[in-house]
Amino acid sequence: MKNCLNFSIRTAAFGLLIGSLVSCEWKEPAAQASVLKPGPAPAKTEASANTAANHASPAEAAPPAGTVKIEPASTPAAEIMARKQVPILCYHQVRDYRPTDSKSARDYIVPTADFKAQMKGLADSGYTTILPEQLYQYLSSGTQLPEKSVMITFDDGCDEQFDITRDILKPLDFKAAFFIMTVSVNRPNFMRAEQLKQLSDEGHSIGLHTWDHHNVKQYQGDDWVKQIEKPKAQLEKITGRPVQFFAYPFGLWNQAAIPELKSRGMVAAFQLSTPRLAESPLYTIRRIIVPGGWTGAQLVNRMKSGFKG
Repeated sequence: MKNCLNFSIRTAAFGLLIGSLVSCEWKEPAAQASVLKPGPAPAKTEASANTAANHASPAEAAPPAGTVKIEPASTPAAEIMARKQVPILCYHQVRDYRPTDSKSARDYIVPTADFKAQMKGLADSGYTTILPEQLYQYLSSGTQLPEKSVMITFDDGCDEQFDITRDILKPLDFKAAFFIMTVSVNRPNFMRAEQLKQLSDEGHSIGLHTWDHHNVKQYQGDDWVKQIEKPKAQLEKITGRPVQFFAYPFGLWNQAAIPELKSRGMVAAFQLSTPRLAESPLYTIRRIIVPGGWTGAQLVNRMKSGFKG
C-alpha cells in the first residue's frame, strides 16, 4: 500500500516555511483527546444471513450527495440540541501498521482487516450510512432518518481512501464523507482530482478540511480566504457540486470561527469529541476517531454509549 508522505510547503502570503505537512500521519495536539480506547468486547451476536436485508430505507429519498445547494437553517439552536445525536465516525489512515509507527501514530491508523471487520459489523447490525446533507436536514428540520443511521467520514485525502476503503464500502452499499485539504490534491500519495470527482459522482460527499490543515483558531485576516474561500471554490470546480460542509483540522475550533464559516457558505461543521456549543450546534457536530483493533461489535457498542443524546 502506498504511504502518505510528508512534504514541505512554502506560502507566499506568509513568506515563511510552514514546514513538514503531515496530513495522514500528523499527531493530535495533547489537548485534543479524541481517540476512544478499546474496551471489553460485547457478547458476539449471530451475523445476519443477508446483510442487505438489515438496511432500513429513509422515509424520504435523499437527492444525490451535494447536488442541491442547502440554505442555512433558521431552526432554534435548542431544538437542534434536543434531537438525538447520530453516530459519526472519523478515520484517517487505513493501512497495516509499520515497525516505524509510534504508539501515538497508531491511534490514527486502522489496519485494513480491522476496517473491513468494522464495516461488516455495522452492516450486520443493520446500520445504514447517511451523508452530511441528510444529517443537516434531520438536525435543521427533523427530516426522518433510518432507525439505525451512522455517518462515516475520512479526513485529509490519502489515496488509500480511494484505493482501499472505497472497495470495502462499495459491496455494503455504504457511502461516506471525505473532508479534503486541497494542498494535497494531485500530490504523491494523496487522491487526484479525478478520484475526488469519481467519489462525488458515485454518491459520496466531498467536504472541506482547509487548504493545508492549519489550526482554525489561529486564523487572521486573509487566512479565511486562503484556507476556506479558495479551497472551497477549488473543490466545487473539481466535483461540479456545492461544498457546504467543513471539518476542523485536529478537531479544534473556537466560537469566532463560526460566523466566518457561515459567511463563506458553510452550513455545518464537524469537530471531534468535545461538547457541542449550545448556541451553534450545527457548527460543532461531534465525531469520534475510531482506532484500529476494534471489532465490529466493539465499534457498535461504543457508538451506542457515545451518542446517546
